[in-house]
Parts: sequence; structure tokens; C-alpha cells
Amino acid sequence: MTARIKICGLRDTETIAGMNGLPIHEIGFVLAPSKRRVGKPELPALVQAVRELKAAGEQPPSTVGVFVNESLEEMQDILGMASLDVVQLHGDESPAYCERLKEMHPSVRIWRVFSIRDSGATSEEEFVRQARERLTPYAGAVDAILIDAPGGGTGQPFNWSAIRAYKEEAAALELPLYVAGGLHADNVQELLHAYSPDGIDVSSGVETDGRKDIDKIRLFVRRVMEA
Repeated sequence: MTARIKICGLRDTETIAGMNGLPIHEIGFVLAPSKRRVGKPELPALVQAVRELKAAGEQPPSTVGVFVNESLEEMQDILGMASLDVVQLHGDESPAYCERLKEMHPSVRIWRVFSIRDSGATSEEEFVRQARERLTPYAGAVDAILIDAPGGGTGQPFNWSAIRAYKEEAAALELPLYVAGGLHADNVQELLHAYSPDGIDVSSGVETDGRKDIDKIRLFVRRVMEA
């Protein structure tokens, strides 16, 4: 089964329009401090541009808002003005926070992101223990797990040796696992062949000079489909 494809960090409707016809499942917008951040006033038009696409399954991709430690009040405001399908949480958001957000917006899916740092783990057992300790408290509170390099959007990969443990623990919670961090057209097939994640998330790997490059997006998607 082909991994789901998420392209993150979009900032303009022209690039979004150029993605029409590509088998992409999610398109992400960064609403946290970042060089890729979009302002709240810009968000509705970007979301609408995605709604006009035909992508995977001839359907529009899901829209994903990327947040870091945002207050529930601000989340309420943003979700009220732009009908995002997914919120992707990169901060220290607790299970209780996720549960409350789900109560407030039951139709919005919640993805919890975990950074994979060099923690000194050297065995599969240690990776499994770490993954279980981090993921288990979120059982029933989130809809997917995403693992990334520290900081997100840095273009740097993390230690892929951790992927199998996180995938197993996510599966035990009946949650899909997305992988991000330093992916690009030249390494995504290696990742897919070795670890078969449920989804992949790319941002800097499809950019040229800090801007999304539609040719790199198309190449990345083609490499995923060929894997």
C-alpha cells in the first residue's frame, strides 16, 4: 500500500493550484513561528484553494494547520475562521489538551508530533520503551502520530532506527504513523522500502531558495508512487 503524502509549509495559492492532479493526501500550513508561517488573514484563501484541487482518489487533499503550544482560545478562533481538517501539534500539548480540543471540534482530526532526538538509545528494546512511554498517554486523544527531527522543517533527518518502534507502538494504539524530517526525492524511496510508514511529510525537501518548487513536488510524489 502506497504511503499517504503530505506536503507542508505552503504559502501561496499559485503553488497549490499547480498541485492539481497529484495524488497528495494532505497539504499543511504553518501557523506557528517559522519562516514558512502564514497569517490568519491569509488562511481562508489558502484552504479554499486546496478545496478546489483533485488529488488522491480524485478528492481534495485534507488541510492541516501546524501549531506549537497554541492556546485553546486561539485555536477556537482559527478553526472558526478556516475549516481545517487536521491540527498538527508540535509543542508540549498534553493528552488533556488534545482531549479538550477534540471535544470542542469533534470533526477535526488531531495529529501529535514527537521529535526524535539523539537520546543515546542503542537497542530496539530501548526505542520501543521510549516510544511506548511517549505515545501511550495519547491513546484515544489523537488520530495520528508524526515523528520528526527536532525543530521541524529543518531539512535534517533523525535517526531512522527509531521508526520501527514508533510504528509498532502507534499500530498498537490503532494510529497511523507519519514520518517527516529531511525527506526529499533522493531518499524517500529508501525510507519507504526500509520502514513502510503509513504516511510521509515533506517541506524543505521540495523547496528551492526557501520557496516551494512545483517541479520538486512533482518529482517527490513520483518517487513515492514508484517505490
